[in-house]
Amino acid sequence: MAGHRWSVVTVSYHSAETLRRCWRAGPKPYEWIVVDNCSTDDSVAAAQELGARVIRLPENVGFARANNAALHEVTGDYVLFANPDLEVRPDGLDVLRRHLDTHGGLVAPQLLASDGVPQPNGRGFPYATAKLGNRKLWPLSRLHAGYRMVAEPGEARYVAWVMGAAVAGRTADLVRLGGWNERFFLYYEDHELGLRAWRNDLPVVLLGDVRWTHHWARATNSLRWSRAHSLELRSARTFFGMFPEFLVGLPPAARRHRHAARLIGSPVPRPSAAPDPTTVG
Repeated sequence: MAGHRWSVVTVSYHSAETLRRCWRAGPKPYEWIVVDNCSTDDSVAAAQELGARVIRLPENVGFARANNAALHEVTGDYVLFANPDLEVRPDGLDVLRRHLDTHGGLVAPQLLASDGVPQPNGRGFPYATAKLGNRKLWPLSRLHAGYRMVAEPGEARYVAWVMGAAVAGRTADLVRLGGWNERFFLYYEDHELGLRAWRNDLPVVLLGDVRWTHHWARATNSLRWSRAHSLELRSARTFFGMFPEFLVGLPPAARRHRHAARLIGSPVPRPSAAPDPTTVG
């Protein structure tokens, strides 16, 4: 079992029903910290009933700041950031840990929709045109067909970033990275975290041997304008201001992200295929 070497962090906001549906099964052999963003429902009570240690925030500070509030308090050697609508299977934590012990960096399980269909939670470089293609805008959807990635059982794939619904790493590495970027209230913080990890020689990997259900209902999937769309647009402006190379084509991005550009989409070598560090150089 994973034991308490793991800390799992969940940000809640009006999430009581979701927590009770997705986190009720079985014992939790990990430290579970729920950071509540000033919910007005009984999210705090639900989390406590389910065994979480709750950090109650006096206001809604957003996803990144809430995650960082917990990162400062975790006690595990490894940390998983997990959305309320994710079903975490504890046996998968050992698989994630073994990967991290071998390769380091950030790792995510392959997420599955409620009907068992894989969700493409691994992504390539976040070009503006790829983002539009992801919304089924033709011909950009065809041009960036490889932007959305899944990993089959037995596969591990390098990706540029993984969806923030489930992302794990060694606690020391996350602390060294500085945690989540608090310039983002919601949306795009996972894009930035992945690119920052690559820039700090921490690869980002989607692992097909861990497959967890994610009951995902993205608020911006609807064409009707909402506060969620406004938040996403604000975060997009921040992100592309930080990474203007992704407003244009591949060459400038490749020059700035050479290491990632060589690896994204390729399989992660198994430990037996990894070079012996004593013979390198």
